[in-house]
Amino acid sequence: MVEEEGIRVVRCGGSELNFRRAVFSADSKYIFCVSGDFIKVYSTATEECVHILQGHRNLVTGIQLNPNNHLQLYSCSVDGTIKLWDYIDGILIKTFRVGCELHALFTLSHAEDSVFVTINKEKPDVFQLASVKLPKSSSQEIEAKELSFVLDYVNQSPKCIAFGNEGEYVAAVRDFYLSVYFFKKKTTTRFTLSSSRNKKHARNNFTCVTCHPKEDCIATGHKDGKIRLWRNFDDEKKYTYTCLHWHHDLVMDLAFSVTGSSLLSGGRESVLVEWREAAEKNKEFLPRLGATIEHISVSPAGDLFCTSHSDNKITIIHRNLEASAVIQGLVKDRSIFTGLMIDPRTKALVLNGKPGHLQFYSLQSDKQLYNLDIIQQEYINDSGLIQIELTKAAFGCYGNWLATVEQRQEKETELELQMKLWMYNKKTQGFVLNTKVNMPHEDHITALCFCNAEKSESSTLVTASKDGHFKVWILTDDSDIYKKAVGWTCDFVGSYHKYQATNCCFSEDGSLLAVSFEEIVTIWDSETWELKCTFCQRAGKIRHLCFGRLTCSKYLLGVTENGILCCWNLLSCALEWSTKLNVRVMEPDPNSENIAAIAQSSVASDLFVFKPSEPRPLYIQKNICREEVLWGVFVPRDVPESFTSEAYQWLNRSQFYFLTKSQSLLTFSTQCPEEKLTPTSKQLLAEESLPTTPFYFLLGKHRKEQQNDKLNEALENELVQLPLTENIPAISELLRTPAHVLPSASFLCSMFVNSLLLSKETKSAEEHPDDVDMVEEKESDDSDEENNFTEKIQDTNNTDLEEDIIYQLSKSEEKELKKFRKVDYSWIAAL
Repeated sequence: MVEEEGIRVVRCGGSELNFRRAVFSADSKYIFCVSGDFIKVYSTATEECVHILQGHRNLVTGIQLNPNNHLQLYSCSVDGTIKLWDYIDGILIKTFRVGCELHALFTLSHAEDSVFVTINKEKPDVFQLASVKLPKSSSQEIEAKELSFVLDYVNQSPKCIAFGNEGEYVAAVRDFYLSVYFFKKKTTTRFTLSSSRNKKHARNNFTCVTCHPKEDCIATGHKDGKIRLWRNFDDEKKYTYTCLHWHHDLVMDLAFSVTGSSLLSGGRESVLVEWREAAEKNKEFLPRLGATIEHISVSPAGDLFCTSHSDNKITIIHRNLEASAVIQGLVKDRSIFTGLMIDPRTKALVLNGKPGHLQFYSLQSDKQLYNLDIIQQEYINDSGLIQIELTKAAFGCYGNWLATVEQRQEKETELELQMKLWMYNKKTQGFVLNTKVNMPHEDHITALCFCNAEKSESSTLVTASKDGHFKVWILTDDSDIYKKAVGWTCDFVGSYHKYQATNCCFSEDGSLLAVSFEEIVTIWDSETWELKCTFCQRAGKIRHLCFGRLTCSKYLLGVTENGILCCWNLLSCALEWSTKLNVRVMEPDPNSENIAAIAQSSVASDLFVFKPSEPRPLYIQKNICREEVLWGVFVPRDVPESFTSEAYQWLNRSQFYFLTKSQSLLTFSTQCPEEKLTPTSKQLLAEESLPTTPFYFLLGKHRKEQQNDKLNEALENELVQLPLTENIPAISELLRTPAHVLPSASFLCSMFVNSLLLSKETKSAEEHPDDVDMVEEKESDDSDEENNFTEKIQDTNNTDLEEDIIYQLSKSEEKELKKFRKVDYSWIAAL
């Protein structure tokens, strides 16, 4: 039973994993990344999220390991606090209140009681690098107001600030300027690149900076794709730099290896470049990483790298430039045209992903399941190129069918439109393209929907378009002499006074179809496609349209662009009620009569939950978020909640998710993110977090010995002995034979399974007289000899149980042996 005050709006996922550089733990077992208001802790081996550090009240802008304790982590946020965490246990140790917005965080090993932060001055685009002294105190919350300024007019991004040679100096870049501050001398040297507009110097802008860990060398990335290595920068006149150039576009990030023997760079080419000894000729590449590289991180141990990508992905890479793991978050597309959908099979959230793809995202584990390539064309990363856009998608027939619409338009008169219908294949466990329709309409498709009624005899799809028509597509038999197949074809075309069709939806039982034509709503019979009635409110074009469900199925709701919410009664064909409400999102709950509507006000977005039969809302929550909400969806719960209050019962059967303009995914929940971790993640964390101390080695060894003793006792008591796999000829032959000369798998399967079967142990005739096969009475002597032989085998087997496992003869093999013993071999002696 859940208390009323426990329900709140929380970020359920979808936050940017690539907002800041990821940080490795000292032993490279974990990787930390900023995710909105949280810090997520992932295992580098399994990609599982093992902890979510929650405590900041606003966006987290920086994370760094505590240089004096490698089991602790510092974080800073826009909320003006610096927090110290124990990431193994997920415990907040201390909170330092600085009192101003913090945009980046840096730590140095020799500065035990201070950290460096980037703060904002009075002007919105002017930032300063400052040192914050962290006072020592036993209390959990401490004031840290003592700041000392280091550099002025720095860039907000932490990629543009770097500390070098164990903290002797700090380098910062912005626009065409490089500034180096020396802590001992307390002096600053500045270097300026030409900013003239000619082709040679037009793109000299600094984009990132990093410092050599052991030498006085600074590497800077530039907008023109060049990398400059600066030396002798303690003198403004004697400085030198060399250029490395491979990237054709701006360099997004740079990082030196732990020893400084190589330099890593990345950019929009989606290629990680390793410059060995900072030489132009010694380059190694890791290509096809999938998206623009925005950040590069190196583990303290030097055995792992990681790259953060523009598609909200983190790739973990071994030292030999081999990708070992991928942590994929919710892909942030330029715009979500398809809206939010739920896959009926996997209960995954489906929406636009990387260009031309639909992404299937698990809300339970907060990670991407897979991508479905819809457009099936190579994506060319060119800002001036007009790309093919995936604009509409809908699931039908309980997830058996998926309809998608893609379009490309260079000019007003040149529209390329294509609709695809995908069928779910149970064998491949994925969607396969079934039907492709070129130019299904003469203008943009505004809506499409399936008839998902349980008693529907045939599959039906409806599309609405700006060309003034809606089309009904049905599934027909497309078999020929070669194969049985089905396909989609147009069955009916409807229109209403040449108005543009803007929305369409089916009733719950599939008997009625509602299509809006600008300000008019039309109701059609789904069997005869006859127009039954029309509703006209004259309050602007219809923006959203949906039928009521269950006991409220006789109602139809519509939202106009002028901010009017209308409810019509289909039995009386009259307006039931209407209200002034600027609704941006309206979603019906598939498991109840409830409908959620999100209205946009001048200050924030508000939530209203109501039933169509009652104009009075069941639940109202103001200011659910400050920004505009674009999409929403109800997700059926696997295990229903038990809210007792009438105001919260709308959350019992389904959970409501909504997506904001900044593509943050929010929901109403009673659990904190730490409670949502799966048991396997917690178990993994418990196993990996055991400290490797001398006491652990003693205790761990003692535990292992106890486990081994128990295992040996169980094996001694077990009568069945497993055969050694290396002694089985079938397995040996299968592993040694080249794959291209092996027979089919169906032929190998029976032989392989038979080789794994255990042979039944042969018992003595005295113990089991019924088990001995007597072919004839005259063979009794031979049988006695054989029984004596098997008894000897059993004796040897019992004495040498731990050394060798002797193969026991089966009944069929014993019979074959008897036949060979009867053969007269006396003629061999005469040879």
